[in-house]
Amino acid sequence: MKSFSRRQCLLACAAALAGCAKKKKIAVAPPVLTPRTGRQPAPPAPPVGTAERGQASWYGHPYHGRPAADGEIYDMEKLVAAHRTLPFQTMVRVRNLSNNKTVDVRIIDRGPFVQGRIIDLSHAAAKEIDLIGPGVAQVEVTVIGTPSAPEPPLFAVQIGAFREKVNADRQQQNMIAAYGSARAVLRQGDPPLWRILAGREATPEAAEALARRIRADQHEPQAFVVRLDP
Repeated sequence: MKSFSRRQCLLACAAALAGCAKKKKIAVAPPVLTPRTGRQPAPPAPPVGTAERGQASWYGHPYHGRPAADGEIYDMEKLVAAHRTLPFQTMVRVRNLSNNKTVDVRIIDRGPFVQGRIIDLSHAAAKEIDLIGPGVAQVEVTVIGTPSAPEPPLFAVQIGAFREKVNADRQQQNMIAAYGSARAVLRQGDPPLWRILAGREATPEAAEALARRIRADQHEPQAFVVRLDP
């Protein structure tokens, strides 16, 4: 058997290294996986056509001329309204189910803060659908326009409203201890009220689950979901 020359050995080694280089795979970083919660984040605003049914009421004095929740001065003779969870500047059509009359209003405020009611209309809007006399009526509320840049959605549970700040502070601390997060929101009026909002949830469903816990744990049957505003 002939022995390899030094030059042949070098060529053989070079060929072997080239073959290994061709076979070597480039390492690729694995994709970053986000935890699957089984629940999609809530959209910033419900799409046009979203509808709900419940009771409507209306409000005027002493809130007339005072700042609404979005900072706008509330004028009860404008076609505006309060809703618990819709983004500010959402346009909705309210239909009185007893007479089929409708009115289009813009959401600028938060409320109504009574279980079973879904919208608080201005005096002018209530007149349009003959709500002034009875004060409360069954309605259908349909989204007909959404704001161009709504705030990211966050939801909480209102567990009460207090005239005395010291009582509100005490309840706020109780809710923080029990559920990790709570805030006090001033509702201007005569007298002013401090609303206590517990939790900080990304979806209405998660907030409703928290509301059920609070109703059971704290014996607060009036606890309901509201939108957290900046």
